[in-house]
Amino acid sequence: MSLRLLSPLLLLGLLGACGPDAEPAGRFPLALTMERAVANDVQALQVAVVSRGSSRSCTEIQRTCLGTQVRRDDLVVLKDAQGREGRALRFPVDLATLQSGGSLELAVDVPVGRDYALVIEAITTGTPPGFLGSSCNYLREVNAGDNAPVIAAPLTLTGGDCNPSIAP
Repeated sequence: MSLRLLSPLLLLGLLGACGPDAEPAGRFPLALTMERAVANDVQALQVAVVSRGSSRSCTEIQRTCLGTQVRRDDLVVLKDAQGREGRALRFPVDLATLQSGGSLELAVDVPVGRDYALVIEAITTGTPPGFLGSSCNYLREVNAGDNAPVIAAPLTLTGGDCNPSIAP
């Protein structure tokens, strides 16, 4: 089973930083559509960005929970459209809307920088949450201005016996 991110999936835009201490960031609006029906267990998507992305194997990252593979300090702090911050941001999924051709729209602000890996994990909610699979994409550079569009790799459901939770 697979959940695909389809174009214009991941478009980089402009985020105006506010105040003298605000660090510049690039905004990543995400529009998620579903290619075909997948397991009804997908309850949320967790988005994280890892530093030193080119030194990591996306194939390996997609095999199990990101939190079990990287140190907390390797994850950059993200911000969503509501101002929530964390090293991983979780977005609820309305599976019925996706399966009927609708889309899920998200926005994530990523600090300006170079050599990142963007990881999107499909998870179940519950206690503890479960890992269903992930997508990994290399981001060479994030600018405060306009950025080139990025098409996210397909999110392949693999399952795994790990808790995907990442502390803020």
